[in-house]
Amino acid sequence: MSFDRLNSLEAQPTTMRRDEDPQYRDDPGFDHLAETLSDQLFTLTSNISRLSNQIALLGTKRDTERVRERVHNLLEETRAGFKDVGEGIKKVQTWEDVNPSQKWTQQKLSSEFKATLDEFQTVQRRALEKQRASAAAARTAVEDGEQPLIDTDVQLQEQQLEEQHRMANQGEVDFQESLIIERETEIRNIEQSVGELNELFRDVAHIVTEQGGQLDIISENVQNVTQDTRGANVELRSASRYQKNARNRACCLFVILAVILLIIVLAIVLG
Repeated sequence: MSFDRLNSLEAQPTTMRRDEDPQYRDDPGFDHLAETLSDQLFTLTSNISRLSNQIALLGTKRDTERVRERVHNLLEETRAGFKDVGEGIKKVQTWEDVNPSQKWTQQKLSSEFKATLDEFQTVQRRALEKQRASAAAARTAVEDGEQPLIDTDVQLQEQQLEEQHRMANQGEVDFQESLIIERETEIRNIEQSVGELNELFRDVAHIVTEQGGQLDIISENVQNVTQDTRGANVELRSASRYQKNARNRACCLFVILAVILLIIVLAIVLG
C-alpha cells in the first residue's frame, strides 16, 4: 500500500468506518425506545410492589374505602402501562438489522417484560380472590338481614317493630348493595384484564419464538460460511505450497542449465 493511500485512509472520519460495520452502527431510535421501555418496566415493578401491599389490607380491619380506591387506581394504571410496554416490546423485537449488542438488549427487555407481567398477573389474581370473598360476604350479610320473620299472631308485634327497624336501615342496605355492585364490576374488570394480558404475553412469546428460529437459521448459515472459509483456506495453502515447490524446481533447473552453460563456455575457451 502506498504512503498516499495510507494517509487517505487515516484521514477518513472514524464514524464512517464504524458505520460500515453493523456491529458498531449507531441507532438512536432503537436506543431511545429500549431506554424508554426499561424505565417503564421499572415503574411497573414499583407499582406492583405498592399494589401488593394494598391488596394485603383487603378483608382486614384496615380495609377502607380509601384502600380500595388505591387498589383500583393502581390496577388501572398498571394495566395501561403493561399494554403500552407490550406494544413497545413487539416493536423492539421486530426491529430490523440489529447488531449483537441490540440483540442482547432485545432478549433482556423481553425477559424482564415477561417476568414483570407474570408477577402482576399473580397480584391481580390475589386481588380477584379478595374481591370475590368480600363481595360474597357482603351479599350474604344483606340476604340474611332481609330474611322475613314467621308470620304468627304471637310474633306480629315483634314483626312490626322489626319492620320499622328494617326501614330505618334501608339506607344502609342500599349502600351495601351499591358496594356489592361496585365490587362485582371490579371483579369483571380484573378478569378481563387477566385475559387481555395473557393474550399480550402470548403475542410477545410468539415473536420471540419466531426470532429464535430465525437466529438458528442465521447461526447455521454462519457455521456453513465458516466451514467453507476453512476449506478455502486449506486449498489456498495447498496452492501456495505447490507454487513454492514449482519455484524451487524452476530455480534448480536454472542452476543446472547455468552450470551446463558454464561448462560449455569453459570447454570452448580452453579448446
